[in-house]
Amino acid sequence: MTPLQRFPSAGLRRWASAALWFLTLWATGTCAADRLDDSASPRSRVQAASVMSDEGRPLADSLAPTRAIVRVGQVDYKLATARYLGRQARIYHVIPAVISGLRSPMGLQVQWRGLAGFASGSARPGERSLVWSGRITEAFMTATLDLSMQIDLRAVQLPASGNFGVESYFEIEATP
Repeated sequence: MTPLQRFPSAGLRRWASAALWFLTLWATGTCAADRLDDSASPRSRVQAASVMSDEGRPLADSLAPTRAIVRVGQVDYKLATARYLGRQARIYHVIPAVISGLRSPMGLQVQWRGLAGFASGSARPGERSLVWSGRITEAFMTATLDLSMQIDLRAVQLPASGNFGVESYFEIEATP
């Protein structure tokens, strides 16, 4: 017996079928998130402006630091939104779940102050945060964020290169 055959009348089966169709449509694509192309952004790599310890000194001058406060500064992202022109949308800032050298997602928190119409927020690895909502009116949108990070140094094992970095990205959910 199929789930729809459990309904005793044809009217209830049609109603249940329509509801099931709607839920399937909603779950599989009306608001599915797509990664936004940001390859036209001014800089593909951004260096930290400062790295301080939880002791309030530069990390290199600290005796036994457990946390690093990394100030990146203002970063401009040029987001390709042409295919969503005229549609209502939500844009999310995403911190990837896997970051080379990070042993625990609790060891990193990325924070930002949104500028030029983008919202402020924070997220840990594997999380995304809403930064913009509205109607897409331009083929490219510039997201300007003032970025900083707090890193639990006990949760980091630097790769052989000695570099630690986070490559966040943006996702969009647009309504039809």
